[in-house]
Amino acid sequence: MSTPDYGILAPAWAATGAADLVDDHAVLTAMLATEVALAEAQAELGVIPAGAAAAIGAAAATAHIDLAAVAAGVRETANPVVAFVEQFTAAVRTVDASAAEYVHRGSTSQDILDTALTLLCATTLDRIGDDLLECADSLAGHASRHRNTPMAGRTLTQHAVPITFGLKAATWLHLVLDAEERVRRTRAVLPVSIGGAAGTLGAYHQYALDTPDPDGVTLRLPALVAQRLGLAEPTLPWHGVRTPLADVAASLMITTGALGKMAADVLVLTRTEIGEVTEEHAPGRGASSAMPQKHNPVFSTLVATAARQLPPIALVLFGSMAVEDERSSGGWHAEWQPLRECLRIGAGAAANAARLAATLRVSPEAMAANLRLTRGAIVSERVNVVLAPLLGKADAKRLLAEMTSAAERDGTDLVDLLTAALQEAGVAVPDLDGLLDPAGYTGMSGPLVDRALERLEKFDKEFA
Repeated sequence: MSTPDYGILAPAWAATGAADLVDDHAVLTAMLATEVALAEAQAELGVIPAGAAAAIGAAAATAHIDLAAVAAGVRETANPVVAFVEQFTAAVRTVDASAAEYVHRGSTSQDILDTALTLLCATTLDRIGDDLLECADSLAGHASRHRNTPMAGRTLTQHAVPITFGLKAATWLHLVLDAEERVRRTRAVLPVSIGGAAGTLGAYHQYALDTPDPDGVTLRLPALVAQRLGLAEPTLPWHGVRTPLADVAASLMITTGALGKMAADVLVLTRTEIGEVTEEHAPGRGASSAMPQKHNPVFSTLVATAARQLPPIALVLFGSMAVEDERSSGGWHAEWQPLRECLRIGAGAAANAARLAATLRVSPEAMAANLRLTRGAIVSERVNVVLAPLLGKADAKRLLAEMTSAAERDGTDLVDLLTAALQEAGVAVPDLDGLLDPAGYTGMSGPLVDRALERLEKFDKEFA
């Protein structure tokens, strides 16, 4: 007996609703919608009777398609459409026997399945776009609130110079908006697939010969189907041109990569010995089966999982671009399951990232404590700039290297060591304590945060 795939081994999308967007029932619904849109467009163009299109629509609303039989048909015909059309035609016949002959008129399996998969892409990208905007709004809140909250900037795992948490959040925001732009652009151009057996619209044209303008009717058909489904009209049939799905894969890779960067940063900052951010604590969340004290980061872990899983799966869609002939054997077929999994992972990542950003807890106190760990050495770059004109660039850098090393070795504050060294050298530096204050050396963090927030404002106005 088969059971639904609930995702117990799929942490990247489990319990996010992503599976429902692309499961077998969703594929079936999309194929039915495609057949209905095709019939309605042909009726509008005078290719089939209006009553037949109405019967096809009525049958689609009530049809009971045996998905197990459709799956079994894949073993016989190498695609699910043949068995589906047989069952759907029978369903139409029960509504109006005369309408059955107009089902799937002039079409081919790839027209129906490609359009159905594109519909799933559209639905999923819409969902991802909404979650990315929610994530962006939460990140903007963090960036604004902590515009001037100093923290240690880290490079190659070590303290570098101070930044602000607002700038870190603004960087995440910038990445999320990059992903959102790509998702929206990709969604806007997702095409319907109407090409016929070899991409010539041949059978569609043949059935249109009884209309006053067969050529015009045939060339208008893809646009009318696209309008009904909320898709774009393709310039040419794309059975052998797989860039639409490769574009989806690219958008999803950018999305999970952008969100993965945020997750990676959170996973570092939430370490016990750092503690600058934490995920929201809730009963049972992040629990360990063995260690009662644990509050493991959950949502950042799930997003990081997605960022690692999606790229190798998406490569199948890029590999399927290099296919032979007007319709391929194997290349097209190889796309279906990887596409579904990429959509699931991408949607799961966006949902989990939105939750992560909305519930992230920030600790300025921990950030301040960590800034003091190197006893002032984190702003040695600033001191070097001040001392260079007084001591010479090379001597200033050498002195600071010696002093910061001594501070680390002896546990002495850098300000005390530098004060003594500069007095010995006969050099006066006013307000050395202020010069070594990390909060005074965050560069242009604040104005850079403002830029990211302005970008979000422009984005909201553009897509309002």
